[in-house]
Amino acid sequence: MAAYDLTSQVGCFLDRHLVFPLLEFLQVKAVYPEREILEAKIELLGKTNMVDFAMDIYKNLNPESEVPEGMAQKKQQVMEKLKKYQEIAAPLVHFLSSPDHVKQLQSDRAYNLQLLETEFQIGSEQIEGLYHYAKFWFDCGNYSAAAELLYHYGTLCTSTDRMVSALWGKFAADILMQDWETAIEDMGRLKDIIDKNTDALGQLQQRTWLMHWALFIFFNHENGRNSIVDLFFQDRYMNAMQTNAHHLLRYLAVALVINKHKRSMLKELIRVIQQEQHGYTDPITDFLDCLFVKYDFDGAQMKLRECEVVLQNDFFLTNCWEEFVENARLFIFETYCRIHKCIDIKMLAEKLNMEHEAAELWVVNMIRTARLQAKIDSKAGTVIMGTQHLNLYEQIIEKTKQLSYRSYKLTNSYMQVVQAQQNPVAVGY
Repeated sequence: MAAYDLTSQVGCFLDRHLVFPLLEFLQVKAVYPEREILEAKIELLGKTNMVDFAMDIYKNLNPESEVPEGMAQKKQQVMEKLKKYQEIAAPLVHFLSSPDHVKQLQSDRAYNLQLLETEFQIGSEQIEGLYHYAKFWFDCGNYSAAAELLYHYGTLCTSTDRMVSALWGKFAADILMQDWETAIEDMGRLKDIIDKNTDALGQLQQRTWLMHWALFIFFNHENGRNSIVDLFFQDRYMNAMQTNAHHLLRYLAVALVINKHKRSMLKELIRVIQQEQHGYTDPITDFLDCLFVKYDFDGAQMKLRECEVVLQNDFFLTNCWEEFVENARLFIFETYCRIHKCIDIKMLAEKLNMEHEAAELWVVNMIRTARLQAKIDSKAGTVIMGTQHLNLYEQIIEKTKQLSYRSYKLTNSYMQVVQAQQNPVAVGY
């Protein structure tokens, strides 16, 4: 399984705190030797304030050795930092802890700063101290405190760079607290900020980060499977994925297979998979290639077995592997039905990796739910397909179901041309 594990690729674009859940998952699944996982945890913890946690892991890893002196020194340094940041941020923290004081704040940032300075003697030093105090608690693993402090800091900060940094920190804290609704709001704000950025290279990098961080939302929030398709198929984000992160094709592919409302985008995904085959493949992308490009049903069935193992051992996809397999079998069945008039159930069961009786029941259910023109000959053990003709209404729907997406792409291309003419420096991005 280590050959298909994407933790090292995904982790490059995550905050180190967001990597901890992935390592915990790998440890439970025993994808790697436990010693390697524990060593990786200690390395990650080395640049955080969770010194006690690091010490505990070191003791488990080296039960006969003393804790290194450097860890003890680091703990002392952490306590000194805490005292320092507490003193600087104390006046502002005290102000924010009072609901009556907070009610005096308005949406006008300049008014708030004037109010704090004139009536409470709180200036830029204390506001900046709040940022460091919030970051300190985040590094300690106190994500709820960090998120609250960063929220208030964002309403008072006058530096755009600092405000963006605080929003990224709050986004990470909300993810780690599994506060998905708030995390979605943070993601929307970050997306707007990135789109307004004039630095093309910075945009590319930050879009790549956003796609990776958003994976936590996409596979945990009830509407996440729609959101990942909507975001990743936007031209600028598709460009970021094809430039910096081919491995994200796995997550987009899974989202499309299990999302019946986004099937119209499948052809576009397969086109991208074919374009990027030189840079990235895995059993999920290979399954789609075998089924929809090569029409290799035996190959698709073999890849589907591999997909089960890959998805069960992927942190983001482990909860949807059964749904993926069910929909993948439906893809195989529908595709096979399009090119055959009479189908042997025993042979179909082999291709679907199912028992004969289970396959027959499954086919019956598919015929009912998909309203296929087909009947089962139990004596012969076959499925006889009827002629599949689309009526006029269905033909119109089939022709126009991608119209909105194509219109979006056409409009977006036109706007890029207009922007390039107005700003020649942007040409080439």
